[in-house]
Amino acid sequence: MTNPTTRREFLRHSTDTVAVLTGAAATPFLSTCSGGMNRQAAARPKLPVAAVVTIYIPKSHTDVLVGKILEGWQHDGGAGPALKLTSMYVDQVPQSDISRKMAKRHGFKLARSIDEAITLGTDEVKVAGVLSIGEHGNYPSTPDTKQPMYPRRRFFEQIAAAFQRCRKVVPVFNDKHLAYRWQDAKFMYDTARARRIPLLAGSSVPLAWRVPAVELDRNDQLEAAVTVGYSDLEIYGIHALEAHQAMIERRRGGESGIVSVQALQGDAIHRAAADKRWPVELFEVALATLPGKPKAKPEWTTRKKAALYLLDHRDGLKSAVVMIDDLAPEFAFAAKVKGRAEPVATWIRLQNHPPFGHFAHLLRAIEETIHTGQAVYPLERTLLTTGTLDRLMHSLAQKGKQFDTPELAIAYQPSDWPFANHAKTRLKLPAPD
Repeated sequence: MTNPTTRREFLRHSTDTVAVLTGAAATPFLSTCSGGMNRQAAARPKLPVAAVVTIYIPKSHTDVLVGKILEGWQHDGGAGPALKLTSMYVDQVPQSDISRKMAKRHGFKLARSIDEAITLGTDEVKVAGVLSIGEHGNYPSTPDTKQPMYPRRRFFEQIAAAFQRCRKVVPVFNDKHLAYRWQDAKFMYDTARARRIPLLAGSSVPLAWRVPAVELDRNDQLEAAVTVGYSDLEIYGIHALEAHQAMIERRRGGESGIVSVQALQGDAIHRAAADKRWPVELFEVALATLPGKPKAKPEWTTRKKAALYLLDHRDGLKSAVVMIDDLAPEFAFAAKVKGRAEPVATWIRLQNHPPFGHFAHLLRAIEETIHTGQAVYPLERTLLTTGTLDRLMHSLAQKGKQFDTPELAIAYQPSDWPFANHAKTRLKLPAPD
């Protein structure tokens, strides 16, 4: 662990180095917008980063995040983040790998170990930040819950070990949920806090476009809330849970934690609706925000990847995430706010083709975290969603068993980091078409 001045010293030396290389002093980030594109009027220095990834193939999470560091927000060679990839550790190299090609094109080092990626083979941390992307690749699944066992904890342990060896820490980004099981996620959270490692984590979906641009006021009292998700119940379930949490954490008092969860499928979904355990009317309001205003006929619950996730929060809120398979492959949110006659609702819009612009907004959060040395939104959000997802997967595996979750008494306050079309955002990119 390092002392509080280490980060400032690193940034000062990095700024001095960039000033020498460019012949100009570094200045704070500013941006102007022309035709919806981001331009840096006075660019920050490009801080060096390492990437620790499971796999680097086209359209993988590595490609849509690291590719924007290498080739610009639009993957067109234009403006990009104030980051420079200096090294990469790739855990698996399939036939479709592009890491070798990209390293040759852009001049970054392909490291043989995670430690080497961070230290470049020295006894010093040589980067200002680390991107840990443990998504995609050929990894086994858990035998009972069928969760992909991506090596996120292993990646983080080895990153933290390099920091400890060199007696210095820098910010780390962990893509999506912290780990496939709660114990690993809690270990990562506790280690980051104990060693003062700035750790940003989570999905790209909370940062995507919202149509309309809904954000709850911190004084809003929620009576009920529903988020619609789709596709795989675990891999996309975390996207839906992260979007859900990013919306409801802004309610009055902030997040207080979750006391129980339950995952239902088939007829059990309809029985829960009849028992008024979840607000079907908000589900319909959320669907109505989506293109074509899809209608969920009663038989939607028979779809293979259809499920209802019921969440009971410590402050009394009962909320739900509805996974609708590919009935409507979009994310949406709706809530009943006390004192408002009509529900609030929004379509959480992604760009489902290259350059996958919602990842640019996630990368913008990563860039700010690395430049400031502070995670721009709470790690507790992703700790909570990770634990919630793990218990929900066990509930599914045990035919809808309800789990009490005392370990999820995770209280926190949200930050004001902006989503894609928020008025406060400083990154202006074209809306997806």
